[in-house]
Amino acid sequence: MPPILGCIADDFTGATDLANMLVRGGLRTIQLLGVPEEDYSLTNIDAVIIALKSRTIQPSEAILQSLKSLKWLRKAGTQQFFFKYCSTFDSTDKGNIGPVTEALMAELDVKFTIANPAFPETGRTVFKGHLFVGDSLLSDTHMNKHPLTPMTESNLVTILEKQTQGNIGLIQHNEVEAGPTALKNSFKKLTKSGFSIAITDSITDKHLHMLGEALADFKLITGGSGIAIGLPENYRKSGLVNLSQNASKLEPVKGPCLILSGSCSQATLNQIAEFSRDHPSFKLNPIDIDLNPNAVKEAISWAQPRIKKGPVLIYASASSDEVKLAQKTLGADKAGSLIENAMGSIAKTLVDDGVRRLVVAGGETAGAVVGALKIKSLQIGEQIDPGVPGTITIQEPKIALALKSGNFGTKDFFQKALKIMP
Repeated sequence: MPPILGCIADDFTGATDLANMLVRGGLRTIQLLGVPEEDYSLTNIDAVIIALKSRTIQPSEAILQSLKSLKWLRKAGTQQFFFKYCSTFDSTDKGNIGPVTEALMAELDVKFTIANPAFPETGRTVFKGHLFVGDSLLSDTHMNKHPLTPMTESNLVTILEKQTQGNIGLIQHNEVEAGPTALKNSFKKLTKSGFSIAITDSITDKHLHMLGEALADFKLITGGSGIAIGLPENYRKSGLVNLSQNASKLEPVKGPCLILSGSCSQATLNQIAEFSRDHPSFKLNPIDIDLNPNAVKEAISWAQPRIKKGPVLIYASASSDEVKLAQKTLGADKAGSLIENAMGSIAKTLVDDGVRRLVVAGGETAGAVVGALKIKSLQIGEQIDPGVPGTITIQEPKIALALKSGNFGTKDFFQKALKIMP
């Protein structure tokens, strides 16, 4: 049997977030990094996730990469498709959630689908179409100052209407509470009324399970990783998979450990502060990198003797004021690329020196690191924190990786990752 589920994720850490959910549900899952350029052995694989770095690129390029990924997944034989984006709906008025969704719908001849970023386990819920992070509206959180995708609106219908050509509907919590049969009727009513995408309220995992059952016959689903919680049981009921209790078992990887962070989220800043209390840490600044051509080499030279004694942290994470200063001085694109290139170079040099365990915080940083290391595929393992699993590379040399979205994880995440990673 070919894999049942084919997924396209708009960033690398978000892809491992989704993979974590599927593995917990018993699906044997692999993650491919970038649009695949070759065939992979998919024997005994239930779900394939293609991780793109398409969240903040031009919509036209995001669509192109997503359609190429879809073509590969269809050729691999997957039957249901999932477009995964962040649980904080990271996007701009131009996209890329809406444009990619509509392009995938057109290619698959899908007339109606849903959009649901809810992930209650991490505090992301949707009520009356509004996205909450904990007890706060999305627009009242630090995400309103995100350097690339500032989220100043919490109404998901409003956000998606600006990004799409079709009509955006809403399925409220009382309709979700009514159960899968009632949800299917709601889907039909919206479709007949000319809506092409519906935001679906979700406050608890129970709602996600109900939605999952109601989505069994959907060809395309879009959302955060939370909505995937109900999908494995659908496949089991249909006799398409045998859910595996050992889906997360990975072989251990030994070797020095390096932590790299480019995320500027508050969660990551707290994790850096906690880890730095007892471990060596080195801060990079894009302005310093621009002025000092040896800045990256100095970071590497700092790490090389220390990493033999224990894990070290190199980070470019900074407060919003520091980020604004760097962007004002260098321009947002240049500041970001300087950090990404630096993190990629550091990872490549230190892995060549023998590092075999890597923790990476931030989607853009993760993309830069796996690109520099030419990592093409990952096997997904045990959960470290909600939304973040341990992984290992499928190709040699074996490298254990934890790719963490900036907003995820408790303050001792880095310490936990070192204990749980394979």
